[in-house]
Amino acid sequence: MEDKGSDEVERLKTKFLSVWHNVKYSWALKTKTSFSRNSPVLLLGKCYHFKAEDEDDVTDAHEAPDEDSVMGNVEAFRKDFTSRLWMTYREAFPPLPGSSLTSDCGWGCMLRAGQMMLAQALVLHCLGRDWTWPEALTLQPLDTETRTTIAAKRLVTSLEASLPGLYGPSGAGSSRIHQVLGSAEEADAHMKEMYHRTLVSWFGDEPTAPLGLHKLVHSGLMMGRQAGDWYGPAIVAHILRKAIEQATDPGLTGVTAYVSQDCTVYSGDVVDCHRAERAGKSGTSDPPPLLQNPPTASTTTGLSDSRAVVILIPVRLGGEKTNPEYFNLVKNILTLEYCIGIIGGKPKQACYFVGFQDDSLIYMDPHYCQSFVDVSTSDFPLQSYHCPSPKKMPFTRMDPSCTVGFYSRSVQDYERIRQELSKVLQPSAREKYPAFTFVPGHSRDHIAAPEKREWPFIRDPRRTITTAGDFVLL
Repeated sequence: MEDKGSDEVERLKTKFLSVWHNVKYSWALKTKTSFSRNSPVLLLGKCYHFKAEDEDDVTDAHEAPDEDSVMGNVEAFRKDFTSRLWMTYREAFPPLPGSSLTSDCGWGCMLRAGQMMLAQALVLHCLGRDWTWPEALTLQPLDTETRTTIAAKRLVTSLEASLPGLYGPSGAGSSRIHQVLGSAEEADAHMKEMYHRTLVSWFGDEPTAPLGLHKLVHSGLMMGRQAGDWYGPAIVAHILRKAIEQATDPGLTGVTAYVSQDCTVYSGDVVDCHRAERAGKSGTSDPPPLLQNPPTASTTTGLSDSRAVVILIPVRLGGEKTNPEYFNLVKNILTLEYCIGIIGGKPKQACYFVGFQDDSLIYMDPHYCQSFVDVSTSDFPLQSYHCPSPKKMPFTRMDPSCTVGFYSRSVQDYERIRQELSKVLQPSAREKYPAFTFVPGHSRDHIAAPEKREWPFIRDPRRTITTAGDFVLL
């Protein structure tokens, strides 16, 4: 009887917290983010200038600037930022594995940040870095909207007729769409719209979504994390890797993930990930043609015998606080187009870092509760998956624990990434140790024949779960 009463109290407590979090995170903050007009803004490898003549002023990134006083591409920045996929708290979705929770309000922010970083990798994979959502600039700032925007019905009748062709022989789908729409330009736009929707649907809040919260929580259960627990950036990296590996959707067979060990990227392991056979599950059809040859500036696209690799590197950039010596490293990393961002934030409050201006990070905030969206319909609303309002945070407030992400399309791409990052990672005169490093060979070789390495942060060997985000300061 006592256990039954205790369970009832626990259920009531869970329900109360769920209701409280839903109310707490259902309102967006009405603060506006200001950007200097005289300093460049970096966003995932792209640089924007909001320069003003004879003026030391600021401009709101989600408001149209005065064209007479601002020289630069504020609108281009707004469109680029808003086009990034935004994952936030949701409510009223099916219960999560191992629990009765139907909302992740108050605890799922790091998982949402991880989804955003992985989504950026898939945008690079499917659509390329230059892709932007045509409707990005039509979104209203968050301080004028409540909950999920109810979207107008989209014109998809012609596309539905061509859907079966998308997963047929290479080229058949695009040819069918060309016939339906009548021009190459319209066909390309319609194709990109389809992949945009497909990308979002992969992250849907339902059990069948391959990269949705339900799948991530299920992977977390295998690592000792329950729905409602706090997830650190390191364990989320491993959860994302597991989700990608287990995904059976044809569009995801050409992508895998690699997570570094003890701040070390083993090049042999990454190359093996690239060269491994596609996650080809016998009986599955080929991925859509655009996924095999996305519109990107990379010179190594279209390698059908190679898988792209999402490289995730959990690091700790200091002790209790982020060491200022690492600030420039973070800036340098965010200037790279193959960087897919950084998940971290403040203690117990995760966010997704996508850029910076001067001494402030630009980030996307998952702490906003929105309603469940049924992504199984062909015309589900996309507005709630895009954020029109960037936020900024001083580097000094950044928590030292984070996971850095990169997208590598091929072995050749990886070699270029390794060479460029090795230069960026050169430690300063004051900071002796790099945040992470690249090592030739495979991790198994170093485990079989361990050698002494001077590292500022290593995992506690007494821990049996190597996926935790805990480090020991030497």
